Amino acid sequence: MRLRGRDIVCIGSADWQTELPVNQHHLMGRLASENRVLFVESLGLRRPQIAGRDLRRIWRRLLTGLRGVREIDGVSVLSPLVLPFHGHESVRRLNRWLLRTQVTRAARKLGMDAPILWAYVPQAEALIEPLRPSLVVYHCVDDVAAQKGVDAEGFRAAERRFAARADLVLASAPALAERMRTLSEHVLYAPNVADTDLFATALEGIDPDPAAAALPHPCLVFHGAIVATKLDLDLLAELAARRPDWSIALIGPRGAGDPGTDLASLEAAPNIHLLGARRPEGLPAVLAAADVGLIPYGVNDLTRSVFPMKVYEYLAAGLPVIATPLPALTGVEDVEIVTDAGAAIATIERELASDTPERRRARSERALGHSWQSRIAEIEAALPEAPRPRP
Repeated sequence: MRLRGRDIVCIGSADWQTELPVNQHHLMGRLASENRVLFVESLGLRRPQIAGRDLRRIWRRLLTGLRGVREIDGVSVLSPLVLPFHGHESVRRLNRWLLRTQVTRAARKLGMDAPILWAYVPQAEALIEPLRPSLVVYHCVDDVAAQKGVDAEGFRAAERRFAARADLVLASAPALAERMRTLSEHVLYAPNVADTDLFATALEGIDPDPAAAALPHPCLVFHGAIVATKLDLDLLAELAARRPDWSIALIGPRGAGDPGTDLASLEAAPNIHLLGARRPEGLPAVLAAADVGLIPYGVNDLTRSVFPMKVYEYLAAGLPVIATPLPALTGVEDVEIVTDAGAAIATIERELASDTPERRRARSERALGHSWQSRIAEIEAALPEAPRPRP
């Protein structure tokens, strides 16, 4: 089935305009070039914290929700007004009604008839009857139920129902694919990929990011959310302490999804540099100034189901990649797995000593097959031509 000239209603798990674009932004942005896409922003499944980031987000949602559908970057964006307290059945019922009402009204206004319903959260099950979708896709990219503040029991129940009714389930990590196969017969393992052409420009003599370029070498870079729920903060602090002549650059928003993250141990290290977020188009310049790409995640219930998008971004930029033992990265070519700071130091020193421009070019060329274009083609091949019978 070709994803051309179709109407797509995407129920996202994030807001469209964000400091940290993820799978849904990259995929829907590309699909919007040849399809009409209505992107429905995050339903706020995580219980909000009384913190500045969450309070500002609630206020922004109220303002944008009142504006209805707006056009951004060729995508129609809807900010649904729902209550961010999904642990109560009465609130869940109200939210289902609010979601149905707002999304069906928006789809009708855009002239969408029998669209593809493409959902990153299973609460989209409320839209199957009113939208009468031509196909239903569940795109499972995280174990959302393992995230802090999420009603895990309610989420899992919705996921079981929605996956069983989907025509195709996409899973971005082996653990997710294994679990989804207990819920559906139509599962495609589709790990995160990258804008490989963009990141390969890091090898083409572009001007490096000034802040990263000013750091002493060797420079180890991580880009992504700076949060305790994913990062192994102790590992980073120990690396910095044991190798004070190394620079560790952390690129990304602080506390995204976990506003209470305590970064004191990183801020205290003189050779750890929190350089803030960059737009996606600015990340190759950061990597052009780097010697190594880090994926220093803690291994926990959340990260066991994560395939970081930065894997192929680093590799397309030609960098050696050092990662903690995330199950999804087992056997991934050109990724060196380390279990502790000692192993990380030994591996990084070996990679620094043996790295050459030729090795960087070879890594980049091997990564080019892991592009969004190739992923879309794979999804097209897996989509049925017509809906399957639904439970």
